[in-house]
Amino acid sequence: MYETAAWAKTSKESEFKKINIQRNLPGPKDVTFDVLYCGICHTDLHFANDELGLTSYPVVPGHELAGVVTSVGTDVTSIKVGDNVGMGAIVDCCGSCIQCTEGEENYCTKGFTLAFNYPIVHGGLKSHTGYTLGGYCQTMTVNEKFIVKIPENYPLEAAGPIFCAGVTMYSPLAHWNALAGGKKVGIVGIGGLGQMGIRLAKAMGNEVTAISTSPAKKNDALAIGADTFIVSVDSESLASAENSLDLILNTTSVPIEISIYLTMLRKDGSFVQLGNVTSSNNIDQLPFIMKRISLSGSFAGGTLDTQKCMDFCAKHNIIPSTKLVKAHQINEVYETLQEKNDQIIRYVLDIKASL
Repeated sequence: MYETAAWAKTSKESEFKKINIQRNLPGPKDVTFDVLYCGICHTDLHFANDELGLTSYPVVPGHELAGVVTSVGTDVTSIKVGDNVGMGAIVDCCGSCIQCTEGEENYCTKGFTLAFNYPIVHGGLKSHTGYTLGGYCQTMTVNEKFIVKIPENYPLEAAGPIFCAGVTMYSPLAHWNALAGGKKVGIVGIGGLGQMGIRLAKAMGNEVTAISTSPAKKNDALAIGADTFIVSVDSESLASAENSLDLILNTTSVPIEISIYLTMLRKDGSFVQLGNVTSSNNIDQLPFIMKRISLSGSFAGGTLDTQKCMDFCAKHNIIPSTKLVKAHQINEVYETLQEKNDQIIRYVLDIKASL
């Protein structure tokens, strides 16, 4: 084990402070990299503040890491010292189930390991706490399998959100055949996920409809690539989009009346839920029968989709809107995120500037 600096909450009531944590020394298949930037996601806030009642302290959040490789194991073949790399939400898995062998660790049948506050069970990582410690830190060591290569021409400070919001949108777009373009795609919610969905779907060659409860989001949505804007609480606006979409991706994590959105789908259309909603939803079954509609869900993305998403964003110059912050501003950023869950801008922790 080796020691490195990190920023953590030591209790639910505490503020973030700098501490020292221990990482595992790189094994034959491991990569160690200096973390230069780490995106701050709303999920970080949920766990840091123990909103789900599952947090172990000290908690070091962060699952959108980007930096530069400092050492590699003897069996590492795809990464070399000096490479720009990143890491997303998944840092370990069973490695033997069919999902893992196909690069879809996000559906590991034996349970994947998340980047922070997650029990270490598969043996690919070690920690003095018994659970994972995330990316608000100086260095990270992880198996080569979970490393994402960042093209040299891509800004490191903007890469982190690609490994979270980016792949969460890329994966369902690819799965539901929007990658080749020619689809009519609706994106519900114009926040961190939604803005990436609009950019990606448009760059793939699709016609994109942004759907929001807030008319104030129209200009932002159109500016990043949406062709049409629908206000979901306006009956006339909804009516104008009836039977117009092949695919709807719902990024919101709040209860909605799904049946309202189904009116916008064509025959054989699909509604895909991305945001986690714990409450139940009663849905009128008639639209499913009359238009052969599918209702599904999608969770983040595996290593293959994450690398494909990174390469696609670099090729098409898709760069998330970000704002760099230092460690002493984390508490302030969390307060902002607590109040606003639908911001287009993504906050990114500048690690080097915080040391």
